[in-house]
Amino acid sequence: MWALLVFAGAAAVSAHLQGLAFDGQKVFRVIPQNDEQVEIINSLASNMQVDFWQPDSVTLVRPKMQVDFRVEADKSFEVEDLLKESGMEYRVLIDNLQAALDAQFDSKARTTRHSYEKYNNWETIAAWTADIAAQNPDLVSRSVIGETYEGRPMYLLKMGKSGPNKKAIFMDCGFHAREWISPAFCQWFVKEAVETYGKDTVMTTLLNSLDFYVLPVVNIDGYVYTWTNDRMWRKTRSKNAGSRCIGTDPNRNFNAGWCTVGASKKPCDSTYCGSAPESEKETKALADFIREHLSTIKAYLTIHSYSQLLLFPYSYTYKLPSNYEELNSIAHAASQQLASLYNTKYTYGPAATTIYPAAGGSDDWAYDQGIKYSFTFELRDTGRYGFVLPESQIKPTCEETLLAVKYIANYVLEHLY
Repeated sequence: MWALLVFAGAAAVSAHLQGLAFDGQKVFRVIPQNDEQVEIINSLASNMQVDFWQPDSVTLVRPKMQVDFRVEADKSFEVEDLLKESGMEYRVLIDNLQAALDAQFDSKARTTRHSYEKYNNWETIAAWTADIAAQNPDLVSRSVIGETYEGRPMYLLKMGKSGPNKKAIFMDCGFHAREWISPAFCQWFVKEAVETYGKDTVMTTLLNSLDFYVLPVVNIDGYVYTWTNDRMWRKTRSKNAGSRCIGTDPNRNFNAGWCTVGASKKPCDSTYCGSAPESEKETKALADFIREHLSTIKAYLTIHSYSQLLLFPYSYTYKLPSNYEELNSIAHAASQQLASLYNTKYTYGPAATTIYPAAGGSDDWAYDQGIKYSFTFELRDTGRYGFVLPESQIKPTCEETLLAVKYIANYVLEHLY
């Protein structure tokens, strides 16, 4: 099974919950040059537990592609020997994953309270959603759009000045449990909106003219599990009939070319598409909400990590969307805005060709519902830290991403349909 089941018990309560669970684990980056070298990676994956970070499944590995994967401590020397022997180009991105996990918590903001510059656990985020709405009643309201498999309420924040016939932008974070920088951005966006309303002209105009629906964490059960048991967990936590393996990849669970490409029918795989489209309570709640508000939602933004990409449809087909030129120019301009702050370089384009084909994604689904401005962000970094981005990078990551999101939102406002 791709994910390590680590039962950390009571010791899991601290932020450094993993104990020494990931001690000695390595993350490798390889670039297979030909089909023969791709085959070596395939056989490696079939002979031992390999957790693919990028792309997210061995089936997507192609020649000349950058491939990042994690292996167990006791297998790392064996893997390194094999790579050397095969003559494959490789390097060790993370030499000791446990050390990288401990180093995540490097921010100066060490407090038990909510902080925008550290990673917050789900209890803290849930309490924050109530607080931010209570403190800003004229700008923020909180509702529950459903509950997770394990029964947790899915909180949605609606932001904007009340007004008649307002159009909206929907943004979600935390689809994949281990991508902690993603929920951090949704929280940051809400903070910036309430703090700069009335001061920043763009934000003020946006909130006066549009509503923003912000879902801070989609895959709450999975996120909780990354704090208590296995930091590298990706999927939901639902039980799969007839399998000991837990969870579905929520971003392969939408009815957009469902399970045709870049998704797995095997419950043990990290890209398992689920038993049917919207089989997961979380994806169904999200899809139901968007369907109910289709007349007003004019843009869909979903925040993931890592790779520094700004993607738009399609992922499940190489076919280009009908407004490809427009989406491409928005992505180009938004990437430039993002880079203007810290010179962080983003690659942009239609997902299938820009990274790899993958069916069942929420962005393709939203686009096919008629939401013509649909984008996926893959935030920092490009692999130095991967899913364990240090807290000291939360602020710069969120600041630069905010510029791109504001650009897209402003464009949507000026091109309402």
